[in-house]
Amino acid sequence: MIARSERIAIVDSGVANLASVVAAVARLGFAAEVTSDPQCIHAASHVILPGVGAAAPAMQQLRKKNLVQTISGLCQPVLGICLGMQLLFERSHEGNGEPVECLGLLPGEVTRLRASPETPVPHMGWNQLSVDRPEHALLRGIDDGSFVYFVHSYAVRAGDAAVTTTEYGQTFASTVGRGNFFGCQYHPERSGAVGAQILKNFLDG
Repeated sequence: MIARSERIAIVDSGVANLASVVAAVARLGFAAEVTSDPQCIHAASHVILPGVGAAAPAMQQLRKKNLVQTISGLCQPVLGICLGMQLLFERSHEGNGEPVECLGLLPGEVTRLRASPETPVPHMGWNQLSVDRPEHALLRGIDDGSFVYFVHSYAVRAGDAAVTTTEYGQTFASTVGRGNFFGCQYHPERSGAVGAQILKNFLDG
């Protein structure tokens, strides 16, 4: 497969396992560079912000690498994945201390999922997307009820930025989009053909 000419930057925040994202992008025919260089990120046609772990160390790493202002000032399409999506919002209540101030690019707060015998936390495994905005470019070719793969204990309530929601003891935003900033609470790189289509929609945008 010949690599496409777009320059894809995958942000190396220091806390993410990036190999699966790199591989998923490559399967779609795009070349991606893992980088924490602000100049490379600014020069990219598309930027992906993956993340695993907790909000506080992730934001600490972004500040340490001088990437908070870099990401906040981007005009090209930006996709946050899992924790990376949560970091796009105003703050996260993850942890036992004070709320963590995040990037503030989307309105809303990240809170812990409610656990119950029927819905243990973390929410881990396949679950469905309820498509709220089928006209959204990120959802081209995605059917209501499609399954994607989740691993998370925190989520954002459905709000104006939500383009899909998911039920797991409560309704939360599973895909978001506003302006040039997008996010997937699930892992599209681990979500088979549905995830591949969502990534392709983002990279074709």
